[in-house]
Formats: sequence, C-alpha cells, structure tokens
Amino acid sequence: MNFPSISVIIPTYGREVVLCDSVADVLKQDYPDFEILVVDQTQKHDSETETYLQDLADTGKIRWLRLDWASLPGARNYGVRQAKGEIVVFIDDDVQMETGYLRNHARNYDRAEVGAVAGRVFDRMKLGDSGGDLEIETLPPEAMDPGIAWYYIDLVHTTKPQQVISARGCNMSYRKDIFTKHGVWFDERFRGSAVREESDFCLRLRKTGYQIWYDPEAHLVHLGEETGGCHDISTRSLKYQITFYHNHFLMAQKNLTPYQQLRLYLKLFDCHVLGNPPCNKSGSPLKIVTRGIFYSLGFFDAVKTRIHGLWDNGQVYSRQLPVVTKP
Repeated sequence: MNFPSISVIIPTYGREVVLCDSVADVLKQDYPDFEILVVDQTQKHDSETETYLQDLADTGKIRWLRLDWASLPGARNYGVRQAKGEIVVFIDDDVQMETGYLRNHARNYDRAEVGAVAGRVFDRMKLGDSGGDLEIETLPPEAMDPGIAWYYIDLVHTTKPQQVISARGCNMSYRKDIFTKHGVWFDERFRGSAVREESDFCLRLRKTGYQIWYDPEAHLVHLGEETGGCHDISTRSLKYQITFYHNHFLMAQKNLTPYQQLRLYLKLFDCHVLGNPPCNKSGSPLKIVTRGIFYSLGFFDAVKTRIHGLWDNGQVYSRQLPVVTKP
C-alpha cells in the first residue's frame, strides 16, 4: 500500500468539548504522514478549548486557522488552499473514529480511477430510526440517478464497497488535484447548514472522469450535536426553511437536466411539503401550506442566486482576509 500524504480538514463553528475530542481522535491515528487543519469560524471559545487548541498549535500538532466569517463550504475551500497533503479528508467537528480510519481512506487511492472516497457514517439518529438492525449490501439503481438518488443513497446502513454518486460531508476524502488541477471547488453560495453542498461538488467531480468509491471500513461515528456546527440558525426559523429549499434547488439548477430537475422537484415536494415517506412529516393542512410557501420561496431564491452567479462564481468567503493562522 502507498501512503499518500493526507491533510485532515476540520471546519468548526461554535463547538467546544466535542471539537477537542474529535481532534484528539485524529491525533491518535496510526497513519505515517498526515496533518490536521482546524478551520475555526468560532469568534470566542471557552477558555479550556482555547488553551487546548493553542497548546496543540504551539507544539505543531495542528494548524489552527481562525476565520472572521462563517461558511461551511468556504471553510472547506480555505482549508484546501492551506493543505499540504495529496489527499484531503473532511470530517465534522463532532465525530469519533478508530485509529485505522485514515489508512482505510488512503488504501482506496491505489486505484487511479478513484478520485474520492465516501466513508460509512454511524449516524446515531438514523440508526435509531431504523432500529439498528437494517443492513444493505448493494444500493438500488435509483441511488445512482441524479434526479432522485438523494432519497435512496444510504451511507449509514450499507455494508459493501461500491461506486456511489456522492459522499457525505462529515466523512469524505478527495485527491487534492480535483481542486487544483480540475478547478472543482465547493460552491460557497450554499447557505446555512449547506445541505447539498457536497452533492453539488460530487456531481461536478464526476464530470472529470473520476469515481467516488464507498468504503464502509472508512467509518466514523457522527454524534449529531444539536448546537454549534452548521446550526447557526434555528431549524424552525423562516431563514432556515427557505435556505433548505434554496440549496436543493441550486444543486438541481446547476447540475441536472430539465427532466432530472422535474423529478427532483416532485420528490422534494412529495416528501418535504406533503410529508410523505421517508420524511414522515405532519399532514396538517396548515403545515403543508406553510411548507409549500417555503418551497416556492426557496425556488425563486435559487433562481436569484443563479442570476447573480453570472458575475459571481461562488468563491466568496474563502478568499477574504484577514485570517489569523496559528501554525
């Protein structure tokens, strides 16, 4: 097995103890050549967290990059621009992993056709919803259909390695030359929790000819903390709801054919507005109407973003200065 150099990028926002625990798990990795970049969008940490990160930075165990703006795709891009590794691994700031985690990602890059690795995510909420007993070997054909894949791709319960259409943001890795050579970057117009930003990225990545390979052995536990991370706005707020639909529509308008877009819009309406499975939301007429309004506003907001994109390529935050680097 070759051991390509790896940069582990941890975007973080508003997290304290769980961030420190996540960093500690990465430090325990048995991989021979890796660095850790903490891309920190938190304006003020607890004193314990500040001291912990400062000590690690001072001893060269992490690179602590502090930003004065908050954007998940922006933080990913900024991290890549600072990274030294041949492979970039993205994890969330609320995860747990075993010591062989990086090796399990790296081994897949012995195959030249693999440009990205999607790792398995032991998501406590989704495992709980399924009762913990569900196992899938081969994903259905629908999971490779860009119009509806997002309702069929399951990187929680799937146990067999296979090609997939997209990775999941809390556990994914890429060849760095996808960014530097092919010019594929995360679109920083995906807002809030940035839902579908990795889907958008992976759809564009696949146009380079690279495969996205799912390896269930490259697994971690996603704790799903309710505060911090991407949760900069309440899920009950008007802003969050519109942003949720905006991001889905933006992904579709950028990457899908008109027919694929129509199928996604219908599925999105059926699931998230009407509340049918797998969303299983309230069937109250008032709530359906309310969700329908958010759906419509999100669509037109995405159209506005696309029009604005005629002179804005989606790379906004990660090129802003100043940034404080603590090596």
